Amino acid sequence: MEILYASLLGFFLFLVIYLFDNHKPSGHANLPSGKTGFLVIGETLEFLYAGWKGKFIFDRIAKYSSNVFKTSLFGSPSVVFCGVNGHRFLFSNENKLVRVWFPHSINKIFRQSTETFSTEEAINARKHIRTLIKPEGLQSHIGLMDTFAHCHFVNYWENKDIVLVFPLVKHFTFLLACRLLMSFEDPNLVAILENAVKFVLKGAFSVPIDLPGTPLNHAMKASSFIQKELLVIIKQRKIELAKGMTSPTQDILSHMLSTSDDNGSFMDEVDIANKMFGLLVGSHDNIASVCTSIVKYLAELPEIYQEVYQEQLEIAKSKAPGELLNWDDIQKMKYSWNVACEVMRLTPPSQFAFREALTDFTYNGFSIPKGWKLYWTPQSTHSNHELFPEPHKFDPSRFEGSGPPPYAYVPFGGGPRMCPGKEFARLEILVFMHHLVKRFRWEKRIPDEKIVYLPIASPEKGLPIRLFPHKA
Repeated sequence: MEILYASLLGFFLFLVIYLFDNHKPSGHANLPSGKTGFLVIGETLEFLYAGWKGKFIFDRIAKYSSNVFKTSLFGSPSVVFCGVNGHRFLFSNENKLVRVWFPHSINKIFRQSTETFSTEEAINARKHIRTLIKPEGLQSHIGLMDTFAHCHFVNYWENKDIVLVFPLVKHFTFLLACRLLMSFEDPNLVAILENAVKFVLKGAFSVPIDLPGTPLNHAMKASSFIQKELLVIIKQRKIELAKGMTSPTQDILSHMLSTSDDNGSFMDEVDIANKMFGLLVGSHDNIASVCTSIVKYLAELPEIYQEVYQEQLEIAKSKAPGELLNWDDIQKMKYSWNVACEVMRLTPPSQFAFREALTDFTYNGFSIPKGWKLYWTPQSTHSNHELFPEPHKFDPSRFEGSGPPPYAYVPFGGGPRMCPGKEFARLEILVFMHHLVKRFRWEKRIPDEKIVYLPIASPEKGLPIRLFPHKA
């Protein structure tokens, strides 16, 4: 009898797989090649566990002999766009044929931050951000970044034998984001918010089930808590602005509160809290990922480390005691930035991004249905040997001169939705590199430590390293 039950169960599972695997949505002719996997689940699990070097993508490009193929990810039928042409098409058709889209778990956590992302209101919010983080506007923040980095290394790195890099760098970037976005430094509040953000990130790309104890449920509770705390900060800032106690251009929060749209309307407090929440998360975690990867590669490549060290040492020697870094110093860090760019090519902090088809359209002769989700990934070009010869070799010289071809190197995205914080990230990364290499050389404690995406690139064990301070 047990054998019969086992046989029936096996037949039932086979039938389920047969019915749902390779199923084709009806009503659409000439879809790209590919399969949509199991019902609801699709190919999401294979996608998430296929590894961070783009195996999911390149296996299918080879199988279907195409740079566009269909699949099903995060519960939705999807089309993956690969290569330079795929990037160019998506970036140049933003809000025409496609718009930004987020998986259900992201929408549940960030709510209005994502629900209004393509509206006029969101466009105005992005204008606020771009106004304050233009290169000329950021120059005044370099000294603050330098001061914060100095204090961070004195408090958490100096006089230590072994440190765990990833959590330390995340703390540094989060603290700096709080200061630059909202001008607060209360260590107790920072610690509370930082802990809550950890739950948000764990639930961001989790299974979209909101039940007690699930990662999504924890993330949603943390989201509500953070936004309540932000509302308290916003209300206090409004009072300070009304009394003239602070400047409307002090930071992004003051700018949002003080600037009206073309109709003379101001953003309401709840929406500002949502936007600040999104900025707080987005402006620190990716930068922490990049800085941690830089530590990893410099430990593995002593000849690259030595060139970065020499460049940063010359800058350090040119400064008088107590003199802070300035814009001219940043411009001298050309080789260091080429190294950071090569790190982001090999290990982009984010593995993927989504769009949604606004209407039926045709791409490369294939029909793309309205409402389908469109996926792009930096790895489809970053690891392409035609665009980057010997793609797995670390070579900062790729970024000398005019650099890679357009749409080939896209760690910050492209088009209207290119990350507005690109220059902010460059400054923060270079200031971090300056303080790191002028103080230490180091070695990895786990030579073969893996990189995982949860959801950003991070070392599986946090990247423990042994520090060797430079002799004075």
